[in-house]
Amino acid sequence: MSEEKFQNCYRIPSVRALWHNYNGGLYFITICTHAREHYFGEITKNPSTAHPQMILSPIGKYANEQFHDVQNHYPYADIPLWVVMPDHVHAIIGINHDKIPYERRNASQFYGNNHVVEPWCTAALHQSQYNTDRHQQIANMQGWLSVTIGGLKRAVTHFAKQNHIPFAWQTRFYDRIIRNTDELNRIAQYIENNVEIWGK
Repeated sequence: MSEEKFQNCYRIPSVRALWHNYNGGLYFITICTHAREHYFGEITKNPSTAHPQMILSPIGKYANEQFHDVQNHYPYADIPLWVVMPDHVHAIIGINHDKIPYERRNASQFYGNNHVVEPWCTAALHQSQYNTDRHQQIANMQGWLSVTIGGLKRAVTHFAKQNHIPFAWQTRFYDRIIRNTDELNRIAQYIENNVEIWGK
């Protein structure tokens, strides 16, 4: 995968949407390895079909298992679609607000009652004006999406250390709030075709 943004819309933690608290919704996320090293395996041509296929390394297989079993550790999170690539993972992650253990923050305390925090799986999230002076405050606060991603990253890192496998993550992860069904379908198609378009 290149460093270019998917549809020019990736976000990094320092520029998360200030009007959204990341405790409920659907997100398109990308987590990369440090220096884009191919820790998770390699893409080769399938000899019988001539189509590209991802051959997972041991750590790639473990990462794949962690994404598959996410609800065993984070009952409020669901990952219906993901792909483990040589140097990154793409996934659609749902955070179910009704299942989170507790509220980590109330966005209205920063922005007043005119800024609505949308519930689980809202089809379209409403953008609104925000106070840029609060940017650093909200950027430093961790939501359940970050808790989930952090836990997945820690699990893979722990597995690597236990098995003496060289491995490191890139510090940040990229995310995009999925706002409607059309966008969800486009992202799902992108994830499903990611192996096929590798290197193009």
